[in-house]
Amino acid sequence: MARKSFDIPDQYHSSVIRQVKEATKIIDPTKKNLKPTLLDFGKVQFYIPRFFGFCYGVENAIDIAYKALREHPDKDIYLLSEMIHNPTVNEDLLKKGMKFLQHTDGSECIPIDSLSSEDIVIVPAFGTTVEIEEQLKDKGIDPYAFNTTCPFVERVWKRGAQLGKKDYALVVHGKHKHEETRATFSQSSTHSKVVVVLNPKEAQILAECMLGERPKKDFEHYFGHKCTPGFDPKKDLQRFGVINQTTMLATETQEVMDILKKATLQLFSSSDIQQHFAKTSDTLCYATNENQTATIALSKTDADLAFVVGGYNSSNTMHLVEILEHVFPTYHIRDADEIIDESQVRHFNQWEKKILETENWLDRSRAPLKIALTSGASCPDSLVDEVLMRLLKFFPGHHDIEKILAPFEATNLV
Repeated sequence: MARKSFDIPDQYHSSVIRQVKEATKIIDPTKKNLKPTLLDFGKVQFYIPRFFGFCYGVENAIDIAYKALREHPDKDIYLLSEMIHNPTVNEDLLKKGMKFLQHTDGSECIPIDSLSSEDIVIVPAFGTTVEIEEQLKDKGIDPYAFNTTCPFVERVWKRGAQLGKKDYALVVHGKHKHEETRATFSQSSTHSKVVVVLNPKEAQILAECMLGERPKKDFEHYFGHKCTPGFDPKKDLQRFGVINQTTMLATETQEVMDILKKATLQLFSSSDIQQHFAKTSDTLCYATNENQTATIALSKTDADLAFVVGGYNSSNTMHLVEILEHVFPTYHIRDADEIIDESQVRHFNQWEKKILETENWLDRSRAPLKIALTSGASCPDSLVDEVLMRLLKFFPGHHDIEKILAPFEATNLV
């Protein structure tokens, strides 16, 4: 996909991270070098991954949303739900007069029936369901007049539609309550039988149901609430493909595919496997892949701890945390304010689904202290800058930031 330029509000731009990103683009235009960048401030060092932060789909959504505000100052403008999973961006849009129609779980904030044909509704980057599209159209509102649906989400839908025309069922690897997976499920249900699996463990259970190794009641227990009516794993999975929520772990999506393909091979000859199991690896989002691969490279450094900046309901951010927390202490924070002081940090634990406060996170016995620093795809680089500057305050006498950035500025001027 050709890269287009976007009009991103100034408050989301950064001075430090921008220099690093632009320099690495020049040094590594083919994107083959995943080695993190080291920012050496003497008493503290930061490892910055090759890829992180705003992706194409997020920049596209922000560009369109703020354009709608500029071009229609006298109209009521609604976001169907959070445009992206970043509180800083969503809160700014609300301050500028936008309103949310739904919570992230799909529950209603403002009834669609209360809208008029003069109102503008912006569908989020995750897309929306066919049912909501029809509700908006019934009110005389074009749901895609300002279309912020991520092009890579739309690509998943198109691939699913292609398979549906050939009578394939679909397995969606995703979180069934997530906005994107709800949208993909709805769009796919118009042409295919559909079932959602969360992870490889569930894929294995589905495979066993498909092979007849588990009773139908097991399928109903694990998948009855997230499949199309009447879904029969033994019948419908004789011919199917796997598509995905674009922010899931790419390695897990591949594992889900491998488990289900293995089950298919047990049922059918390998010579005609394509007639039963469609190849769908082209539905993996490039940005998700790049960010996760770069984070794996980040995990191989000798960092002492890591900070991951992003919304607490951001799926892609949580997967970056998941990669890093297996290696060193990792703190998922929404912004610099979560770093209370050098003895206390407030952070989100996705497994316990609550915000924790950790004390004595800063180990001054290490010299220099090495910190891995990254962010999710919906997080502005300006927030990463603020976290970096906040952490530097705990190390008085650190090297001057202008001196550290000088080599990057020189590279960017070449």
